[in-house]
Amino acid sequence: MTARKVLITGANGFVGEALVYKLLVDKRFCAVAATRGVTRLSGLCQVLPFDLTRLDNLPSLEGIDVLVHAAARVHVMHDTAKDVLGEFRKLNVEGTVKLAQRAAAEGVRRFIFISSIKVNGENTFCGEVFRADDSPAPEDAYGTSKYEAEQALKSIGLETGMEIVIIRPPLVYGPGVKANFLTMLGWLSRGIPLPLGAIRNRRSLVSLGNLISLIVRCIDHPAAANQVFLVSDGEDMSTTQLLSRLSKMLGRRVWLVPLPEVLLKVAASLLGRQAVARRLCGSLQVDISKNYELLGWKPPVSVDRALRQTAGYFMDIQPK
Repeated sequence: MTARKVLITGANGFVGEALVYKLLVDKRFCAVAATRGVTRLSGLCQVLPFDLTRLDNLPSLEGIDVLVHAAARVHVMHDTAKDVLGEFRKLNVEGTVKLAQRAAAEGVRRFIFISSIKVNGENTFCGEVFRADDSPAPEDAYGTSKYEAEQALKSIGLETGMEIVIIRPPLVYGPGVKANFLTMLGWLSRGIPLPLGAIRNRRSLVSLGNLISLIVRCIDHPAAANQVFLVSDGEDMSTTQLLSRLSKMLGRRVWLVPLPEVLLKVAASLLGRQAVARRLCGSLQVDISKNYELLGWKPPVSVDRALRQTAGYFMDIQPK
């Protein structure tokens, strides 16, 4: 059987690079990495130059069967751009549309778009969960740009017949994680007291291994065509539980001060950190039953295993 040629944009990124490595050991697929700049993947697979900021210089997609679009302008706290939504639209909407139009014109059969749970919204309330077919309700510029890209892709799919698959992950963690999750690991490793010992929220996260597993399933499963999927580890935790379990994996004694949630929110408001408090205290739960019903997919990596891998990565990168 001829291996299907799969192109991955953002192949230097956290998700994209892991997906390439996964496909390199799967005989069903032939990975093509689309990257901006130098990459560790050179010599391991075909590498194409790709830069979402240069829409006039997209690579040829001839011979590509499936395209996984993981490149994006990512969400950052305290974005300093004058027109935040406009900047997100340039890459996440306009860039995605131009790439999809090129893909359809050159015979790409399926286009898998790595979107964001922010398309559904920022928080769920007690007894509620986000579902893949809920009405979208993005609240920030990043979520809005991802939603607009999804809508444009669906239109392109209807016009051209190219299959569109949309995956909306929540926070992704695992070896190679950066940003706030890495900072949190640093706090725990140093034994810094944290006023987060009484948070009773419920949050869905997804390990890198589980996200990659779902993407691979969506590459060639017939039932994935023209569907939206949410993804998680299948086990939700409170912020307090997450910190406690990570500390255990790091071999550190955790000091979580049980500050009442209302006081934590007041303090965050006084410091201008309401958004941080919302993420730490708010719930965000997703329902992934559709994945099993349509694709026969369940998360193959347990939360404990994923947290252990993440903690091990963190300890490995610390100065000796």
